[in-house]
Amino acid sequence: MLRPTMTHLVRAAAERFGQRVALTLPGEGQYTYGQLDDLAGRFAGGLAALGVGAGDRVVLYLPNGWQWIAAYHAIARLGAVVVPANILLSAQEVSYMASDAQAVAVILPAERNAEVSLDAAVLRIALGRAEGAHSFDEVLDGVYRLPVERDPEDLFTIGYTSGTTGKPKGAMLTHRCLFASLSGTATVHVRHEHDVVLSCLPFPHVYGNIVMNAMFLAGTRLVATPKFDPGTALALIASERVTLFEGVPTMYYQLLAHADIGRADLSSLTRCTVGGQTMPVAKLEAVVRRFGCPLLELWGMTELAGPATSHSPYWAPRPGSIGLPFPGMQARIADLDEPGRDAAPGTPGELLVRGPLVTTGYYNNPAATAQALDAQGWLATGDIAYADADGYLFVVDRKKDMIITAGYNVYPAELEQVVAMHPDVVMTAVAGFPDEEKGEIAVAFVVRRQGAALDEATLLSHCRRHLAAYKVPRSVRFVPDLPKTSTGKLMRRALADIA
Repeated sequence: MLRPTMTHLVRAAAERFGQRVALTLPGEGQYTYGQLDDLAGRFAGGLAALGVGAGDRVVLYLPNGWQWIAAYHAIARLGAVVVPANILLSAQEVSYMASDAQAVAVILPAERNAEVSLDAAVLRIALGRAEGAHSFDEVLDGVYRLPVERDPEDLFTIGYTSGTTGKPKGAMLTHRCLFASLSGTATVHVRHEHDVVLSCLPFPHVYGNIVMNAMFLAGTRLVATPKFDPGTALALIASERVTLFEGVPTMYYQLLAHADIGRADLSSLTRCTVGGQTMPVAKLEAVVRRFGCPLLELWGMTELAGPATSHSPYWAPRPGSIGLPFPGMQARIADLDEPGRDAAPGTPGELLVRGPLVTTGYYNNPAATAQALDAQGWLATGDIAYADADGYLFVVDRKKDMIITAGYNVYPAELEQVVAMHPDVVMTAVAGFPDEEKGEIAVAFVVRRQGAALDEATLLSHCRRHLAAYKVPRSVRFVPDLPKTSTGKLMRRALADIA
């Protein structure tokens, strides 16, 4: 029986699925489950020879590829702790993570080696040749190692938050957290051995990480790219006969706006997933119409090891809802004024969750842990949400993004839903800006459909037909693109830089 730990995941998959293709890297090649197990086992042997062992923290700072998967699961089978770092992060950010996590080793591209500042005792393992670093290939020549035994409650990974409210915090996640998340994802989304999954999500991100790991449970074939390109994604869906596409909202916006969308062959798709940020219902419905399959909304965060709520393809669609909690998870909506009391049914409040996916706290940061987790194990998510009569959850917005204009609470996501309904809008983001009279006002930033003549007056008139007067944006600014995080999420906090 497979224990709920990450140490045995790849080895068990190799025993079950053997020579079945697990990973396709377009333009590079394919790898079977057996080959991935061999690569992870040999890299684990090389790490062990360098002195890496159980409990040691190792920063993994590589682009999507077989090397990332091999290194990740090599660290896992040694009982060490993975500290994933998105390749789009700066060297300064990675240096901070390595220091804060007290890492013993950092695995990174050779071209980034000189930029990342580390204590002299920290091992450097470079993909390529770099001064003062062991080469990835050298470590890969290690003697194959079988997985060690670990307890499900042992620390497995430290995932750093985006740092939007200060320095990033390292959310500690156990083997049980990760295993519960990927098994819940595989079950709720009905992943199976005949699936071909296309993911352009970065492996270090919790969403991309769970998509990658879920294949080892379900026996699926994962088609992965180092970054997202809408034309490439459409071509791969057709050529690889993809059954499940996974992405964040901005990816779907770009797919819908791409010149090839009208003639793209999407007939192999049976369902898609979207997470990372709320998606306007108008855009969601446009995806369902064009792709010809359900678009399953999910919700999660770094502190939850990945998705914690979702829809299933067998449930009736509820556009705009993030679905129901995963098995074993509980959710409640706390009153915004009295957090100890539940909000009235249908009334927005802060979403709290608890269960097997929840972080045990922030590494070396007891103050932040105490602020996020209460004595009963409830995690304050910072998301404003409500539940309908059947318990389906709807995220209204991030608590910190709420705009207070003339004393009224205005949620940017609600305004974005309305702006996105206009057919000439490709994507939009709304943010609050200081105003002497009202305190704050809402400003909509909009990317127009190519060739569209949409102007501010027309779009504001559209908003007035669908919103209360105090919610209507006070101005519209048309821009060629919107700022995004390293994982593709829209960055409202950066809108001031393009205002």
